[in-house]
Amino acid sequence: MTVNQLTTDQSAETSAVTDERADLLETLAQHREFLRFTTRGLTDEQAGLRTTKSELCLGGLIKHVTAMEQAWVGFILEGPSAMPDFTSMTEEDFAHREAEFTMLPGETLAGVLDAYAEVARRTEEVVAGLADLNASWPLPKAPWFEGQPEWSARRVLLNILAETSQHAGHADIIREALDGAKTMG
Repeated sequence: MTVNQLTTDQSAETSAVTDERADLLETLAQHREFLRFTTRGLTDEQAGLRTTKSELCLGGLIKHVTAMEQAWVGFILEGPSAMPDFTSMTEEDFAHREAEFTMLPGETLAGVLDAYAEVARRTEEVVAGLADLNASWPLPKAPWFEGQPEWSARRVLLNILAETSQHAGHADIIREALDGAKTMG
């Protein structure tokens, strides 16, 4: 695929999407809301608390999902150059990625949620304007991508949806351990 085939059609509007892209975006929006809902009524301090043995906190999970979605949408538009070369990451690179999972000093839950909303808006804009969900790029180099030479825009969107859903489940466990609140039920 050429870059021109992967660029968005600026005349397309997200609200006008009525095909498979609409189903993907609607499902993704639903799972984003499950994730966001786990933070309802929390303070910044609570959003940064670890409630299990893992390093995960609610604000950190949302930061991670935000960064993941932003990177994969970049991949849809630009291919593997938008992603890190996972085979040559330094300790500093890994430390930066680990910081995605925590609330750093000065970060607020409102700021984290605003950043997530902005990435979601951008994803919806890009997907609405895609000419072809089959357009694909070679995957970046990473041990976990062996045997998968390329992904289509559709496959990337399914990956974003899967990661968002998985982390919404993590967030539900963290929230329940924090104060007993549940996303569902």
